[in-house]
Amino acid sequence: MIPQDIEIAQGATLRPIQEIAAEIGVRDEELVPYGRDVAKIDLGILRRLTSVAEDFRYVAVTGITPTPFGEGKTTTTVGLTQGLGRIGKRAACAIRQPSLGPTFGIKGGAAGGGYSQVVPMERFNLHLTGDTHAVSIAHNLIAAAVDARIYHEGRWSDAYFEKRGMRRLNIDPYQVSWKRVLDVSDRALRSIVTGLGDTGDGPMRQSGFDIAVASELMAILALSTDLGDMRARIGRTVVAFDRTGKPISCDDLEVAGAATALMRDALSPNLLQTLEGQPAFVHAGPFANIAHGNSSIMADLVASRLGGFLVTESGFGSDMGLEKFFDIKCRASGLRPHAVVMVVTVRAVKSHGGGPALRAGVKPDAAYSTERLDLVEEGLANLRAHLAISRRFGVPVVVAVNAFPSDTAAELEMVRAAAVEAGAVDAVVCTHFTDGGAGAEALAEAVATACESPSKPELLYPSEMPIRDKIELLATGIYGAARVEYGAVAEEAIDRFTELGWGSFPICMAKTPLSLSHDPALRNAPRGFTFPVPEVRAAVGAGFLYPLSGSVRIMPGLPAKPAFMSVDVDTESGLIRGLF
Repeated sequence: MIPQDIEIAQGATLRPIQEIAAEIGVRDEELVPYGRDVAKIDLGILRRLTSVAEDFRYVAVTGITPTPFGEGKTTTTVGLTQGLGRIGKRAACAIRQPSLGPTFGIKGGAAGGGYSQVVPMERFNLHLTGDTHAVSIAHNLIAAAVDARIYHEGRWSDAYFEKRGMRRLNIDPYQVSWKRVLDVSDRALRSIVTGLGDTGDGPMRQSGFDIAVASELMAILALSTDLGDMRARIGRTVVAFDRTGKPISCDDLEVAGAATALMRDALSPNLLQTLEGQPAFVHAGPFANIAHGNSSIMADLVASRLGGFLVTESGFGSDMGLEKFFDIKCRASGLRPHAVVMVVTVRAVKSHGGGPALRAGVKPDAAYSTERLDLVEEGLANLRAHLAISRRFGVPVVVAVNAFPSDTAAELEMVRAAAVEAGAVDAVVCTHFTDGGAGAEALAEAVATACESPSKPELLYPSEMPIRDKIELLATGIYGAARVEYGAVAEEAIDRFTELGWGSFPICMAKTPLSLSHDPALRNAPRGFTFPVPEVRAAVGAGFLYPLSGSVRIMPGLPAKPAFMSVDVDTESGLIRGLF
């Protein structure tokens, strides 16, 4: 986002949030205001509205393999919502709440950009209604419960626990999988030793911190369908194993109820608005690397009962976010989209076509601001690969070519024409960053038409498919690999998880978002490579397995010049400066 966008967002005239809510059918008693501009929607609305509205249209926004700069999926999600409003459609968007780690680190905010943003932008990007903090506290309470149980079981007899109505869990301190979390990028906490000091400060063991949005509780928040479902998911979350190899859950620790109490209010979706006054649901922020990278099912369920268009965004490209949207989120929610929008930029296509390397914080090479049809032509293979992936799910795909000022007409037309040739039902050049909803009207018309087209939404695989078959289907059928190579740890885990009854869980692949493959250096549309799976982990409460392929950091580090250096507060007006 460029600096003037901060002024656009903070200088916008916001409509009262009660007015936004009333227009979509939320009653006063169903709205829980957090100040003038933000509110939560009480889940009691789902007892009043018990079925999906007849006019509900569900649109999923995805993209091609992004560059480190991102290609504007959130901006397009918001711009399309505004464009739908301009052509007379009732529309809302649903996006994730960003982590404070990337916000103050390398990425900056995630409210969209230019004249297609969710506002108030500073509330969106900072604490909002405290949902992430609720997840963090609940997660760390569970971590404390694990260490407390190990400590006390090392001191007291079985009779001590029986007298208190408890049973000995015999947690193996070498098989504790539950770390602690913090919503700050802090590489120094990736690996730590807890319990240093005297004997009363134990137990001493090796552990670490993850970023808060990587917590399994955040994935649970995003995937829960009601309060009972969230309580059950937290209860069955596995945090360790005992000395015989039996899993230890939050219910075993008797901490699930307290964790649910801490997260109860967080389950209600948050309501904000776009710059042009459409409702925006901002709820949950599961990490897109090791979790499914989509906003909450609760927001989508509420929107489905209220009716109109709901435009929702998934993390990264179709190989990551969209596949997980269908195979994890839609499997849990029961909802299916009417259309998919794929965001593509000339910049990303040029990068995949052999353009000079792009690095966050470094000005792109001149090849990205001058006409280079040769790079575009070569890089279109990535677009074609993503269209092939998206079309496998049985719904029409509309391509949104997110135009930059430096793109030439010939480059934009080459991308647009290639998209249609590759199977998109339509492809539209958009200028919503600079023109707001007016720059996405043509996209809105195309999407509205696509939503009325015949479709047969389907998941990639059935739940009962064996774990290895699911992994290999993703690796060979989606990413383009020739074969999968399992490490010994992964082989053992797959067999163990199958025996434990977890084989029906969907797969949530943890791999780089910067390539269709596991290797970020392999750009465009690589084929025939070997896909390594050295390890497979289980998120039992969230309800998925996540194989690890390549190096995946779940606690980011700060760059040499982090984004927080630009952030300050104007002490006269109270406006936050530099948050972008």
